[in-house]
Amino acid sequence: MPQDPGRFTVGFDIGGTNMRAGLISDTGEIVRQLSAPTPGTAEELESGIADLVARLGTTHTIDAVGLAVAGFLDPACETVRFAPHLPWRDAPVRDRLSDRLELPIRLEHDANSAAWGEHRFGAAQGVDNWVLLAIGTGIGAALIADGEIYRGAHGTAPEFGHLRVVPDGRPCPCGKSGCLERYCSGTALVDTAREMAASGSFRNSSLLDEIRINPHALRGDVITSAARDRDPLGVAVMEDFSLWLGECLSMVADTLDPELIVIGGGVSRDTDIYLETAVAHFSTRIVGAGYRPLADVIPARLGGEAGMIGVADLARRAVAAR
Repeated sequence: MPQDPGRFTVGFDIGGTNMRAGLISDTGEIVRQLSAPTPGTAEELESGIADLVARLGTTHTIDAVGLAVAGFLDPACETVRFAPHLPWRDAPVRDRLSDRLELPIRLEHDANSAAWGEHRFGAAQGVDNWVLLAIGTGIGAALIADGEIYRGAHGTAPEFGHLRVVPDGRPCPCGKSGCLERYCSGTALVDTAREMAASGSFRNSSLLDEIRINPHALRGDVITSAARDRDPLGVAVMEDFSLWLGECLSMVADTLDPELIVIGGGVSRDTDIYLETAVAHFSTRIVGAGYRPLADVIPARLGGEAGMIGVADLARRAVAAR
């Protein structure tokens, strides 16, 4: 294939199982995408990244590479301090990959990357003060303040998912108990369904029958599907989720007073069955309820591609600023 005359950046979405690399245009279009299993050592991971970049570079000119990382970065976004599903520990990833690839490298937290993608090309275009809630296995969050990513003094803000909302509540992998994401996430749907099933309060529920037959096979999408079918247990679980999301929205609004809150992550595919209830609850829980404007609450637009699109654009901007 002849080389494309345009110039592109590569955005990586690196998960614990697979990593995806997208060749991204300056309009946020994914021109080409490759994927590979995520290796288990830092050296193999960096070699795998280099290999995908080289393969994308055979057909297009690449100006920079961005990596969306699910983990903690230093404030300068040069070092991966800790990533629970990746092998980097206090690793100077930016410099190592820049030397290896001979290209500018931009690192960013995965939620911040997704938020930037939505800000530039998705649901939050033209909005300068807003929050992304990425609701999946847990709750990721990002804040865009005055049109820029806000990361706090040490690079970890905001962590709404780990606000403690139930003293001595459900244990959380972060080491605390009662964190918000234990009640308002894809994982929380499963935990809530199991607890409600054990209460003996539901009859004539096909979801209850599934839980009794194989409780460990339960997934969030099974629960949302049951709710769509008006299964009583499925409906009750989604009602509980909606109320917790409403609490989350009120905490975000009372803390930051954003113009917009965007719901992303895997659970965002089903906003039609819970968002109206969540917003109604939100409207009654904020300080000054009924006497102040509510933030708009809408689903994300870019789906699972938001992170790679966003971090690729951040990499492009970093090159342009030099």
